[in-house]
Amino acid sequence: ELAAINSRQVPERYIREGVGALDASFPVLDVPTIDLQLLASSSSTSGDELDKLRSALSSYGCIQAINHGITSAFLDKLREVARQFFALPSEEKKKYSREIGSIEGYGNDMILSEDQILDWTDRLYLILRPEDKQTLKFWPENPESFRGILNDYSTKLHVILEVLLKAMARSLNLEENQFLQQYGDQATMQARFNFYPICPRPDQVLGVKPHADGSVITMLLQDKEVEGLQVLKDDQWFNVPIIPQALLINVGDQAEIMSNGIFKSPVHRVVTNSERERITVAVFCIPHPDQEIQPVEELINETHPRLYKKVKDYVSLYFQYYQQGTRPMEAALI
Repeated sequence: ELAAINSRQVPERYIREGVGALDASFPVLDVPTIDLQLLASSSSTSGDELDKLRSALSSYGCIQAINHGITSAFLDKLREVARQFFALPSEEKKKYSREIGSIEGYGNDMILSEDQILDWTDRLYLILRPEDKQTLKFWPENPESFRGILNDYSTKLHVILEVLLKAMARSLNLEENQFLQQYGDQATMQARFNFYPICPRPDQVLGVKPHADGSVITMLLQDKEVEGLQVLKDDQWFNVPIIPQALLINVGDQAEIMSNGIFKSPVHRVVTNSERERITVAVFCIPHPDQEIQPVEELINETHPRLYKKVKDYVSLYFQYYQQGTRPMEAALI
């Protein structure tokens, strides 16, 4: 609604100091491209890809995943239903509004304090898996194909997740189910559809504040044309380029804990754009709140001591810290 007014000003509650708009002043992050088909195979070339995966997740915390088994046509359909939903009249979208105290549904993120600086984004947040945890009153019936496409997408991502967690374990010379077992069979998959409207002051306003994810794994379908994601590396913000048919996959805090700090959960943010809207779909893979997460024993030794405590229900802790702009990982450190 603010974007529709077309004002040159933005309300004070959105303004942050020292943002810097998305432009040539930020270097491009050369995110490693990983072939998921090679990771899943037992051929001799898969060893090279495992080394590449370990290196990428240790230094960047993210990869551009290609050959993931999802067709370009399907990803375009997913982008299209997201676009159609956010283009609906406000009254139609409000049928799926987030309820107070809950993260699910359409609208903004939870506002926990009067002095919280707001993000320039609308989002639709849905639990995808397990299916019996889906709250269908928040799942749009318009566009008509939305629910079917999203269910198909969650099934496809579940396959990718398993390949990835097994490969991550193998890349550290662990038994391949080590991370998968900690992730657990009661884990949830949660989708966040993000719409970033045109913003008149991209030099002052962020689409999403700096944060690292509270997940084990996050899979992001980027906008096909409009960049906006930035990753913090060596105290410098880098633009993340678009590979239209790749999935940008990053490890979250819980994978950093499980790997005893070998894999790095990257801090990232989203900048705004004064000329073009942007739509993305992020899916977070999160262990059940009762599941205990801790460093794998084989990764603890004299030269690499245990860095993290055992944690449960990390995401509850995460959201409290996130809205205050601080990192919950600090609470998990020994």
